[in-house]
Amino acid sequence: MIGLGSIGKGTLPLIERHFKFDKSRFTVIDPVDSDAKLVTDRGYRFEKVALTPENYKDILTPLLTEGEGQGFVVNLSVDTSSLDLMKFCRKLGVLYIDTVVEPWPGFYFDDTATAADRTNYALREAVRREKKKHPGGTTAVSCCGANPGMVSWFVKKALVDIATDTGVKFKEPSSQKGWAKLMKKVGVKGIHIAERDTQRAKEPKPFGEFWNTWSVEGFLSEGFQPAELGWGTHETWKPANAKKHKKGCKAAIYLEQPGANTRVRTWCPTPGAQYGFLVTHNEAISIADYFSVGDGKKVNYRPTCHYAYHPANVAVLSLHELFGSAGKVQETLHVLDESELQDGIDELGVLLYGHKKNAYWYGSQLSVEEARDLAPYQNATGLQVTSAVLAGMVWALENPEAGIVETDEMDYKRCLEIQLPYLGPVKGYYTDWTPLEGRPGFYKEDIDTKDPWQFRNILVR
Repeated sequence: MIGLGSIGKGTLPLIERHFKFDKSRFTVIDPVDSDAKLVTDRGYRFEKVALTPENYKDILTPLLTEGEGQGFVVNLSVDTSSLDLMKFCRKLGVLYIDTVVEPWPGFYFDDTATAADRTNYALREAVRREKKKHPGGTTAVSCCGANPGMVSWFVKKALVDIATDTGVKFKEPSSQKGWAKLMKKVGVKGIHIAERDTQRAKEPKPFGEFWNTWSVEGFLSEGFQPAELGWGTHETWKPANAKKHKKGCKAAIYLEQPGANTRVRTWCPTPGAQYGFLVTHNEAISIADYFSVGDGKKVNYRPTCHYAYHPANVAVLSLHELFGSAGKVQETLHVLDESELQDGIDELGVLLYGHKKNAYWYGSQLSVEEARDLAPYQNATGLQVTSAVLAGMVWALENPEAGIVETDEMDYKRCLEIQLPYLGPVKGYYTDWTPLEGRPGFYKEDIDTKDPWQFRNILVR
């Protein structure tokens, strides 16, 4: 296991709980040893080292080749190249899983790179090229956390629910083409990964510190990247600073502004209408790509898809401080663990909109109190991620020669079967809300009143 941050600490007890393995072979690698005792007290090996392009092969080779059985790399780190580790593992015949396409240090904050070069689109396309060049082989699961990851399984479940409830005649698809055609048939115009984190800290956040309920480094990295979204075929308008990609699947666009400073209108069951940040995520691109209908040259249908994230209030305040000081990152970065939170839930789901029943949210409403009861070392946000890693590991072990796969391509029913016991209430909600609700108000707005679900109406300008 590479990485012993908040997600690594939460994944460790789940691996112990659900898998049989040679304890003498279990090794955790992290450049920080503040939590090493969690590993060594269990009788496992801890290596205090930062993996680099120069040393990763030398460090990992003996750990993955000595002894019997097949190795498994669970990559929960930052600042390590997911693609390089994935390629290396597959050459050794070692299973692999990660929660994000992570680059080596320098990618996110390279001021000499173009905005397009710093996108998740570019990172994903590199993985897609490797998959095309070397199809099949040892399984490597790409981007299998809560989101990206679990939400792709939610999308399929939600789509089946809507199709059933609207009387669409269908047989559950077994292929990408089948799923895409069903999405088109149901009439879904777009999908929000709609999340509201209401977990509250026991103490107020001090000035000059960035607090969050999961990796601050991870949030800042993606937050400074350009806002990205899968771009639907129903859209009639684009922001002035929106740019297309010239190569690859061309399923997404990006805005020349940071995602964590870009707001969109969305809806979650508990708060109702809310603002969310359009932070770039792999699933915004992969879901839009997966549900595209066309002949390879021309796309006849594609849903718009993007993240719409309202983090915990302390994180929102932290972002206001950061962008208010021209992007200067606070000196102290702190992840709130379960003992520092008094209450709240992480309401994470998918909002499929534009169909006959308007909009449908399906997802997890896990509370921090329930997360404490279910598994150690994690809050609600963390458990949604670590349980997805668990599900992805099970799927990889059951499908060891599937090649490089994204979560959109996996058996959603099997994965949710593993994960659901850790997600608290998992429910679906229909809503009449649209981003035109209450608009225009006192002031004139440039909105499309004929089609509520245009991105023109969703983006806060």
